[in-house]
Amino acid sequence: MKQITIVTKNHAGLTADIAAVLGDNNINIESLDAEEVEGMGVVTLTVDHYNRALHALRDSGWHAVTEDAFVMRVKDEPGALARVAKRFKDAGIHVRSIRIIQHEGQWGMVAVSADPIEEARALVKNNLQAE
Repeated sequence: MKQITIVTKNHAGLTADIAAVLGDNNINIESLDAEEVEGMGVVTLTVDHYNRALHALRDSGWHAVTEDAFVMRVKDEPGALARVAKRFKDAGIHVRSIRIIQHEGQWGMVAVSADPIEEARALVKNNLQAE
């Protein structure tokens, strides 16, 4: 799975502006996470037409960067995410981002971007979702 991240000066309507660019290009947003960090807007999203989205965003003046991620299944209970994060830490794997993207019954779906990504995938291979 590919994620797109935009880091820009935050302003009212930031997500509306980004969503409009994608909508105008007939691109569906599958997930979106937006936060403000010290006056900067950090927007991470996944879409149905990745390459078109990346070009549309860049053509509209957004500094859109890309990163690989994978989706894994985690038990939806206190401490489950902490146990997974500790496994990455103990293996010396740097987690760049981790986002809970869905709750489904007793399980949650989590998107993870890590370095090195292949080692991270191998560490949790039994919990990976098909991409």
